[in-house]
Amino acid sequence: MAQAIAFPSQTVNFELPLLFTGQAQKEFFLNQALATLDALLVGSIEEARSTPPTPAQEGLCFLVSPNADGDWLDHDDEIAVRVGDAWHFITPSEGMEVYDRTLGQKRVFKTQWELTSSPTPPQGGTVVDAEARAAISEIVNSLRTLGILPETT
Repeated sequence: MAQAIAFPSQTVNFELPLLFTGQAQKEFFLNQALATLDALLVGSIEEARSTPPTPAQEGLCFLVSPNADGDWLDHDDEIAVRVGDAWHFITPSEGMEVYDRTLGQKRVFKTQWELTSSPTPPQGGTVVDAEARAAISEIVNSLRTLGILPETT
């Protein structure tokens, strides 16, 4: 006889709710999981901020900055997404990346959200190696294109 598998009530990585036999209002739990997946699959945030935008557009994601207030109180470093006229929060996990549309670069979560800074291009010196400078510039431009390094202004 096959042994029954005992499932937890939520997934490990993103705490998506799981359905179980005899559960009331299964559509609520399924819709919550689908809304979370929808937000995560986009992989981007509009911006980091400490207060919810007004009006809040359905489906847009924001990174909750430290010392948040209002509806975002006690949700620092989480991703907030507006679903069904309410805020839903996603707790980041180590190594998670999002693209910040306002900054035009990626953020990565370690113990907090981090951004990279652009290296200073090589200048001066006693020996100028044009090929090395061109190679370094190409690498830096590629990293900017990928959103790993910020655009220079």
